[in-house]
Amino acid sequence: MNPTALILDHVYGHEAALADQVLLTQPQGDGTRIDFTWAQTLDQARRMATHLKSLGLPVGARVAMLAKNSAHFVMAELAIWMAGCTTVAIFPTETAANVRYVLEHCEASLLFIGKLDGWAQQQAALPDVLTDALPCITLPLSPAQRGQSWDSIVQRTPPMAGRPQRAAADLAMILYTSGSTGQPKGVMQTFGSISAVAQRFSDDCDAQHGVGFAGRALSYLPLAHAYERAAVMCFLLVQGHSRIFFADSLASFMDDLKHARPTGFVSVPRLWLKFQQAVLAKLPQPQLDALLDNSATAAAVQKQVLAGLGLDAALTAYSASAPVSPQLLQWYRRLGLNLLEGYGMTEDFAYSHLATVDAHSSGYVGRPRLDVQARLANDGEVLVKSPGALLGYYKLPELTAQSFTADGFFCTGDLGQYNAQGELKITGRKKELFKTAKGKFVAPSPIENRLNAHPMLELSMVSGVGRPAAYALVQLAEHLRPRQTEAAWRAEVQATLQALLEQVNANLAGHEELQMLVVAGEAWSMDNGCLTPTMKIKRSRIEATVQTQLDGWYAADQGVVWA
Repeated sequence: MNPTALILDHVYGHEAALADQVLLTQPQGDGTRIDFTWAQTLDQARRMATHLKSLGLPVGARVAMLAKNSAHFVMAELAIWMAGCTTVAIFPTETAANVRYVLEHCEASLLFIGKLDGWAQQQAALPDVLTDALPCITLPLSPAQRGQSWDSIVQRTPPMAGRPQRAAADLAMILYTSGSTGQPKGVMQTFGSISAVAQRFSDDCDAQHGVGFAGRALSYLPLAHAYERAAVMCFLLVQGHSRIFFADSLASFMDDLKHARPTGFVSVPRLWLKFQQAVLAKLPQPQLDALLDNSATAAAVQKQVLAGLGLDAALTAYSASAPVSPQLLQWYRRLGLNLLEGYGMTEDFAYSHLATVDAHSSGYVGRPRLDVQARLANDGEVLVKSPGALLGYYKLPELTAQSFTADGFFCTGDLGQYNAQGELKITGRKKELFKTAKGKFVAPSPIENRLNAHPMLELSMVSGVGRPAAYALVQLAEHLRPRQTEAAWRAEVQATLQALLEQVNANLAGHEELQMLVVAGEAWSMDNGCLTPTMKIKRSRIEATVQTQLDGWYAADQGVVWA
């Protein structure tokens, strides 16, 4: 491959060389699926590009997209790029307030509306934004009834001819962060940065599996986020030979996964944990251990469990976006799935560190990737210089300047340490450090990782600013939550949670010890604002759910509290 080629150059090459090869497979919601070849994908994208060009939008105009992952998300982005515009994809689960903020902040010239679960609430809260002044185009499967439909436009519009070019310095996309610690910020990525990262992912694939490897991927994490956009969409648009399947809905997710049987699967810790809990609900750990310890049954059990998850064909599997416990990584590896951890940010287009088969120490996210330079600041902050580095934060020049060192390293805000093999361990987030009344800083993330390793827990959040000691708010595993209102059942598990508290405290410094575990009464979700669209916890929102009760709980001084 030409190392200087940009992503659209690769796309045009595949359009010609792989015209009849299936690129995208889209479920229709009724049990059927539609395949789109490279030729069909580009034909629709070119027709929409002609339409966008006819609107007279200025070069670099921001075109927003509020949509779940779908084949037409990919087509729309290609059309936006060919028409000379910049994509602004909005998380499909965003609140109306954040949708409004992004549309207004980026000064969107047009909005694509695609598959959505919460459109009724979003639309009702945005009547003064979704006006005739903001043209709308509805993608197939969209619930919206606004503007023109994608199908009607492509049916009457000729395809854009030739190979419309974009320069490496042109703005390809603005990625608005999910806002776990405040107002979303617009991260600007250029065609040069996204192409460089996608090329390196493709090179990795060639090295592992050979040039022309025809893999399969299931796209389900939000394409509005850098992780999925880089590691699935942009990578496969450059690699060319592989196929992208899409998930239809949460209810059909496991069926979609089993249908796709991905050769590579990327996910986040919460989903890896939910997979594990689903397996153990049917096959308890002692029974699973006995079968895996038996050489006569181990291989068949490994295959059966992974096939049940749709991962029996997975050659590579990665976890990123948040820390994952070493115990969970080891659990999957024992099943024969070499689950590896990686580390990246929206600001480096998910290209920073990655564990490998020969370097995956427990609790570490791997070494710096090819062409990535990394070091630690004096206070332990991880500093990174990546080919995927952002151009800057949109309309925030002062923040952009503050985010880089004098020699061009991005200040990640994450704290870390390297081992002798050059592997990075993330030890916390600078802004998450807090002091209890004891006057010493507590890093919540390492404590949360220990709690999350317990099979009864799905998520946890450690807090306690200005309190006599830290505390942890924990969420029970999904299959246990229906029972937490049963007084008798609570009594049965009280001792287990108390033992967990004592076990965790035994490995902490005195000022870090937890006074209590508080079992959350309501599950944390994106709907109630406790999780970001990438399933990270929103600390301030979760803290607010128990703020009025904390004084009483501290005074009662009980090890386990039920909220």
